[in-house]
Amino acid sequence: MIKLYYHATPNPAKVALFLEEAGLDYEVVPVDVRKGEQHSPAYLAINPNAKLPALTDGEAVIFDSNAILLYLAEKTGKFLPPAGDAQRGALLSWLMFVASGVGPYSGQAVHFKHFAPEPKDYAVNRYLFEAERHWGIVDTRLAKGRYMLGADYTIADMAVWGWARAVPFVLGAEAWQELANVKRLLDEINARPAAQRAEALKAQHAYKTEMDDDAKQAMFPQNARLSSSQGAV
Repeated sequence: MIKLYYHATPNPAKVALFLEEAGLDYEVVPVDVRKGEQHSPAYLAINPNAKLPALTDGEAVIFDSNAILLYLAEKTGKFLPPAGDAQRGALLSWLMFVASGVGPYSGQAVHFKHFAPEPKDYAVNRYLFEAERHWGIVDTRLAKGRYMLGADYTIADMAVWGWARAVPFVLGAEAWQELANVKRLLDEINARPAAQRAEALKAQHAYKTEMDDDAKQAMFPQNARLSSSQGAV
């Protein structure tokens, strides 16, 4: 049985979307990041990076959401072009673009806009600029075709969908005025029954919502270094 280690955030959502689209049987294992469950020894044995999601499939253990998408697509033969095909190269490029750019810059923009202490103007400006730039590249790509690879719906679109759901929180609600093609893709995928089932997963477990001191300690462990250095002064 496939096990999806899940929290209701963008990266686990895109894996859940694939599992639902492919009709695979799987079990959701909730990991509550605001309670620090990602740092437990049991979870670190699965993902030493203490991030979500992770997936186990028998003896196979995979972490990083886009690696999981690629693993599942290759396992099932669904939602990706054949190996060696020109479109396979395009898919890998866009999949890694989301993994190395869209996701990290969007995540850092959220962190510095909503959670980092002052002063933070420089960091907010940098990460918002890069998030806007990366989303602009995606929007330009989608202006050329229905999906990231043109006519075919693939794991590249699922990877974009996971983060596109968070665009208003990342960039602000007005961002949709500049990202009309991303919004079109988001709306189309949202209407798919598989996406609706994937979205419903977040209601199956009562995840902690408070961003209290314990949650900040679990999610931003680097802040302990600031406290210790300030105490040493």
